[in-house]
Amino acid sequence: MTVRNIVILTGAGVSAESGVATFRGPGGLWEGHRVEDVCTPEALAHDPELVHRFYDERREKLAGVMPNAAHLALARLDREWSGGLLLVTQNVDDLHERAGSTRLLHMHGELKSALCAACGVRAAWEDSLPPETECPNCGTPALRPDIVFFGEMPYQMERIERALGEADLFVSIGTSGAVYPAAGFVQTARYHGAATLELNLDPSAGSLWFGESRMGPAGALVPIWIEEVLAGA
Repeated sequence: MTVRNIVILTGAGVSAESGVATFRGPGGLWEGHRVEDVCTPEALAHDPELVHRFYDERREKLAGVMPNAAHLALARLDREWSGGLLLVTQNVDDLHERAGSTRLLHMHGELKSALCAACGVRAAWEDSLPPETECPNCGTPALRPDIVFFGEMPYQMERIERALGEADLFVSIGTSGAVYPAAGFVQTARYHGAATLELNLDPSAGSLWFGESRMGPAGALVPIWIEEVLAGA
């Protein structure tokens, strides 16, 4: 099978090797908090101070982590692959960008971005983001973390679905296979005839859907796979 168009999905397992806390930690907690308390529209309405502070802390911690071998290998593929490529990440950190990936989209938002709840404008954001911070576009005190909360629609789904429909190869790296709609991407890709590959530390909830699964750390598996891809290009 000739591979021209590749779609890659990355999840928490990629950034975990850089020291970024995974979304579901011990006891179902994320950095010591119930996900329901920091990642839902209801949580934001009930306790905006907590939610804003939580993401401020996540943003601050980015300065202490660096891209790992998996991020760097994916950036190499971005540079050297002449065919179609879309890297879709569920991660909200900036490690793919810092490694050099450009054909990239964040389906669940970004820590270094703020969203205006009034006008919908998204703005690059590096500093703390207290509740009722004024929007630089409309002036309304309605900026919030640019994170897709549970119950909200992930970003650029039409673009993702279009890319999956055109893909010759779909690869999932470091994902649980349990969070939708991303968990369904492999089925969409298979429906349209794409080959499918999973690279994960352990079998995911969706492993049975993949044509091939390789188990191990992303930092070890991803560079090897990309060497194979580029050697066959």
